[in-house]
Amino acid sequence: MAILKDIVFDSAHPASIARFWAAVLDGYQIAPYTEDELERLRSRGIEDPEDDPTVLLEPMDGVGPRIFFQLVPERKTVKNRMHLDLVAQDVQGEVARLMELGAHVAADHGHLITMLDPEQNEFCILRPR
Repeated sequence: MAILKDIVFDSAHPASIARFWAAVLDGYQIAPYTEDELERLRSRGIEDPEDDPTVLLEPMDGVGPRIFFQLVPERKTVKNRMHLDLVAQDVQGEVARLMELGAHVAADHGHLITMLDPEQNEFCILRPR
């Protein structure tokens, strides 16, 4: 039986989309850049973590999947085949907060709102039941 360890998103700029999702998700943070990690980047010719081709979001309590954002050369061109569903007690307030962070509303389906992150990845905000 498999266990979910990581969720991986293709990205045009991993650092900025990781910051967006760190602000969206309660209990997640960008993994700290230790000296070992900075040295690994420098060994690949990368001097600034802003240019890191793989940025990791991790759950602060260690529970839940990690989320990686990896650099890919091609842009997103079609609908995601998988997306995240989020739940919020104050859906309209959360939608407004996410729009301030750079998300956009794609559709309101009544029981959920489909949104797009700054790189146009779909995700949904569900109303609690």
